[in-house]
Amino acid sequence: MTTHKSLLRRVMNRILHLIAQFAPGATTIRPFLHKLRGVKIHGTVFIGDQVYLENEYPECIELHDGTHLLLRSIVMSHLRGPGKVILEPDVWVGTNCVISSPGGRTLTIGEGSVVAASSVVTRDIPPFMFVGGLPAKPIARVSVPLTLKTSYEDFKKG
Repeated sequence: MTTHKSLLRRVMNRILHLIAQFAPGATTIRPFLHKLRGVKIHGTVFIGDQVYLENEYPECIELHDGTHLLLRSIVMSHLRGPGKVILEPDVWVGTNCVISSPGGRTLTIGEGSVVAASSVVTRDIPPFMFVGGLPAKPIARVSVPLTLKTSYEDFKKG
């Protein structure tokens, strides 16, 4: 799944990550810096302040178009070896969430899903599901995804 990285590459990943955590540009500079680290980013994504995206295996994180990772969320793709985390299109992850995949497994958050603030996700989430808690559990179905083009009022009505 991954190859051995040189010490220089590992150091550069961490430097780029530190810059990305505090740099402006949630839809421009931050995603660009994470792409340089190896994070697979497809389309336009929103990466909030102080978001932590896997340092050791950034290539094991995949973010699709319309993904939102809000303030201080954490995405880890390794616990006892590398795994993989995939956030499908239009996924919205609230503030202070933890998303963690164990080694050798792929954790997928389905298209249009919403993760409530301060939730912990350790299992797959089906598409168009609103989840929350510790651990995250289904709360409701999502009929209107929470995107940059969707108002919060429209999301609530849906």
